[in-house]
Amino acid sequence: MAPLTQFTVPAVTAAVAAAIGDRDLVVQGDKRLSYAQVVDRSNRLASYLYAQGLGCHTPRSQLAAHQSGQDLLGIYAHNGNEFVETLLGAFAARVAPFNVNYRYVRNELAYLLADSGATALVYHATFAPTLAEVLPDLPRLKVLIQIADDSGNALLDGAVDYEAALADSSPQPPPVQPCPDDLYVLYTGGTTGMPKGVLWRQHDIFMASFGGRNLMTGEPIGSVDEVVARCTAGPGTTLMILPPLIHGAAQWAVMMAINTGQTLVFPSVVDHFDADDVVRTIEREKVMVATVVGDAMARPLIAAVTNGDADVSSLAVVANGGALLTPFAKQRIVEALPGAVVIDGVGSSETGAQLHHVSTPGSVSTGTFAAGPDTCVVAEDLGSVLPPGHDGLGWLAQRGFVPLGYLGDAAKTAATFPTVDGVRYSIPGDRARHRADGSIELLGRDSATITTGGEKVFAEEVETAIASYPDVLDVVVAGRPSERWGQEVVAVVALAAGIPASDATAAELIEHAAGSLARYKLPKAIVFRPAIVRSPAGKADYRWAREQAELG
Repeated sequence: MAPLTQFTVPAVTAAVAAAIGDRDLVVQGDKRLSYAQVVDRSNRLASYLYAQGLGCHTPRSQLAAHQSGQDLLGIYAHNGNEFVETLLGAFAARVAPFNVNYRYVRNELAYLLADSGATALVYHATFAPTLAEVLPDLPRLKVLIQIADDSGNALLDGAVDYEAALADSSPQPPPVQPCPDDLYVLYTGGTTGMPKGVLWRQHDIFMASFGGRNLMTGEPIGSVDEVVARCTAGPGTTLMILPPLIHGAAQWAVMMAINTGQTLVFPSVVDHFDADDVVRTIEREKVMVATVVGDAMARPLIAAVTNGDADVSSLAVVANGGALLTPFAKQRIVEALPGAVVIDGVGSSETGAQLHHVSTPGSVSTGTFAAGPDTCVVAEDLGSVLPPGHDGLGWLAQRGFVPLGYLGDAAKTAATFPTVDGVRYSIPGDRARHRADGSIELLGRDSATITTGGEKVFAEEVETAIASYPDVLDVVVAGRPSERWGQEVVAVVALAAGIPASDATAAELIEHAAGSLARYKLPKAIVFRPAIVRSPAGKADYRWAREQAELG
């Protein structure tokens, strides 16, 4: 059934706030902001952006798929109400928001801001020194809004204070009419290549990942009134966002929460993952759902639960997305949280939400998922859609509500969003098999695949086998050149505190992996490192892993 309405975020959030304005939307430490307060503050930011001349300058109909007719605003900030307000405020001003990885060093930040053509940036003061280094090379970046924090860094030249900008601006939204064609821009993590800006129409991302349809049934929301009715049907749940909001899945969780009337809780500690602070917050706010990204977040969280005395009995769901959560970690979660379930969600910047899997006590697994609406597997040659039960591997694909393309890159847009049998698909590069029962077996990103002795080995499969060894704290798998095999599999491993790294330990890890992997998939070498480098959201950095594998 076709949706009855073309949605915009401002129209939905305004209606939701009008209906449940007194309900808490954002909670962080001692700070509590209601729906009405957050929308008021986001409208003030929108008014400020509009007053600076920012907005939409060219309608979608006059643009190619890889082009933007709007000003772009980067969000270079830690989690908090300001990030949420900036997302909503940009949408209300018809400015396209995008995420900025706050761990980027000078050259990476300069690349991202130049590639986006950003004209505005909202940033925490702690990042001002790095930003100051690149500003002379970014003449288009005219609007700088600095969020005060504990760093003590003064305003950069030409910047305005975030709270001052809001205080001096109108609480009424600017006199523009948001359009379903207005953009939401999500930059990829760049863990296997250079970051690219994915261009989503607002309506399409609303339907794909902001709560515009039931991901189990595919049934779309038909009107803004239906969204409001859903929000007012109950008191809403309390959702804790642990991944940084610079990560797409975390932003989607925020927008889904707003469009379903939930309360968002952020940890008090935002510059790193503090598991003790997290469990104390779960206890204080009676959090029902917590989002994580893979083992890198789940393992320290469960350690804090099991080693501490906080009452976390309210926690009913641990939702994972963005990185592998191994069966070993899932089992520890369901043991530490009696009655809780683990929900894996799979998607990408280029597809939105695609797959899901639920693990419960006595039924813990990974790698096989239920397909969401419009998710399928396309043949390797892109010539057809593979039916369930087809033996061959293909590409995990999404049709229907998919992005327009990559900002400024027509060639990559055409390659990633091909047309198959007259239908446009998003195929970002994950290998998959469509099983006869309708489930989808996900094997991993093709760019992280290792071809050794003519056989393909998927990094995540080997990572799962190694990570289940109790003494392994973290692991990432990559290939390195080999005269004999072309490439050989190498596991880069961080051991738990107090465990010595030795040839004997490496041999034990390989022997352990042999219990679940074919011989050709086993690592030819184990490289030990004190810690595994990951993105702020917990995603593996495969470029770093390949460097470590080659260093040995």
